[in-house]
Amino acid sequence: MEYFLELFFGGLTRGSIYALIAIGYTMVYGIIQLINFAHGEIYMIGAFTALIAASALSIEGFGGWSLLVLAGFIAIVYSAAYGFTLEKIAYKPLRKASRLSPLISAIGMSIFLQNYVLLAQTSDFLPFPPLIEEFSFLEQVTVMRSSELLILSVTAVSTALLTLFIKFTRMGKAMRAVAQDKTMAMLLGVNVDRVISVTFIIGSTLAAIGGVLISSHIGQINFYIGFIAGIKAFTAAVLGGIGSLPGAVLGGMVLGWTESFATGYVSSDYEDVFAFGLLVFILIFRPAGILGKSTAEKI
Repeated sequence: MEYFLELFFGGLTRGSIYALIAIGYTMVYGIIQLINFAHGEIYMIGAFTALIAASALSIEGFGGWSLLVLAGFIAIVYSAAYGFTLEKIAYKPLRKASRLSPLISAIGMSIFLQNYVLLAQTSDFLPFPPLIEEFSFLEQVTVMRSSELLILSVTAVSTALLTLFIKFTRMGKAMRAVAQDKTMAMLLGVNVDRVISVTFIIGSTLAAIGGVLISSHIGQINFYIGFIAGIKAFTAAVLGGIGSLPGAVLGGMVLGWTESFATGYVSSDYEDVFAFGLLVFILIFRPAGILGKSTAEKI
């Protein structure tokens, strides 16, 4: 039972990170029908920014939770700026082009950002400092670490706050209006460009939070972590139902548990086989994902 619980909470931790990144995918798709394949690189840039910030701040004497908060805040601001700039440079000029053009642009930006960090940093794995301190009340607990509890808590709080933001705020209502009918929302006075920019900023913020937390949990990063995490998070978004916020969270959790139990009870060599095999199985019976809704194309 103890081993099962370790795998359960390990999968929940993975799923939480996938969910934070998948929310960015599903929000952008819901607003402008675009798969932002460069989103994983924003997650990676957030992790590298936190590493650089933590190294600089530790020299100044910061430590403990203050170091985590300050490094995380810097990473969030920097990543949000990258997401905002990415939308303005790579996607906005192609908004009226065919849907294939922004998709190719997204893949190109993903490759560009990977190589940019590779040249600016290194191709080797870099050690990431353990910014998350151990909680005293978990000293006797063997099935969960403090970093795992913090990741689960931050994911739950972030998801709840985002849900309230979308449901009750003026900008959230504007985002829902643009997702439903962009042309009509524009005619009613909604600033569509601002809504799209805010969507990218929110998605980049959540990706940066995930990058900082999981890097501190694992203890190492390199320039390629964004591609792997991005593909898995995109899989989670599709699994839960692309365009659905609860679907992104559910898909992340299901994917995390699948990988964790497959690694623990079968072999780590088959982790991806089980993950993508589950995706194929779900989409055969639920083409729109677990919580997705099928929509008819109007001709």
